[in-house]
Amino acid sequence: MKTMLRFTLPLLLLSTSANAIVIRHDQPDARYRVSPQTIPALVDLPDEGHGTLIAPRWVITAAHAVNMMQMMPEEHFVTINGKRRAVSRIVVYPDYPAARDAWQQMFKQVKTTKPDAFMHQYMAAMAVMHDIALLELTEPVTDVVPMPIDRGNAKPGMLSTVYGAGATGTELTGAPDSESHRTQLRRAENRLTQSDGPWLRYVFDCSVGAPALSGATAGGDSGGPVTVDVAGRTYLAGVTHGLDGTASEVEHIVRQMQDGSFRMGVCGQRFAAARVSFYAVWIDQTIAGH
Repeated sequence: MKTMLRFTLPLLLLSTSANAIVIRHDQPDARYRVSPQTIPALVDLPDEGHGTLIAPRWVITAAHAVNMMQMMPEEHFVTINGKRRAVSRIVVYPDYPAARDAWQQMFKQVKTTKPDAFMHQYMAAMAVMHDIALLELTEPVTDVVPMPIDRGNAKPGMLSTVYGAGATGTELTGAPDSESHRTQLRRAENRLTQSDGPWLRYVFDCSVGAPALSGATAGGDSGGPVTVDVAGRTYLAGVTHGLDGTASEVEHIVRQMQDGSFRMGVCGQRFAAARVSFYAVWIDQTIAGH
């Protein structure tokens, strides 16, 4: 498996680039598993990670999920509906490369810096991180209907669905990063807790009253879709980024990382996805060739 730096809080220290579905132990895994035909617009990146077809020649994904594709021309392809499709161009959000470099430098110090100091750096960096990219396909896709993007309907309290085919586990075990990052497709349902600025956020909620199929992301599915349903139609609301946290949560996670007790994918952890409506103008202009 290729190695690279990933850009979500604890995932930065691990070896690959993406996230997948961690499930609840009190629900059968079979309830989380879905057929790829459930979401035909889902895109598989070459090694791991996903995207979503949003126009006949355009796929949206996370910028950090395409780092390897950018470095390896032989991986300029994606798989949609079981067919390989050539990628002619990779367009990352303009300020992402600078933000990526700053994150790399910041996370080099994560095991030695004071948790409160790291927390302040992390919160500032997250505020200016635009983890989103577009892939232009060589030929238009004619056998799959693109998924429309959300343009502002996603609100706190709405039920969202996140899809992923990477590593899995339960909230009791977490998701070991050593597990395979390309497994069976799963989905989880979570209520959005925040939908402003560049991020959608949700919490892996295991409490009474939480969605029965709540879940989290782990290794193997960055760039995948977070969807919402509005008036009977499914829209792409978010692009999976990974674990996030409030200021106090970041401090706690850093302490766990430093003492070796951290587990990815436990109840109460907060996760972030790039909010597609925030980037709608950039998406429209890029697709139009402006």
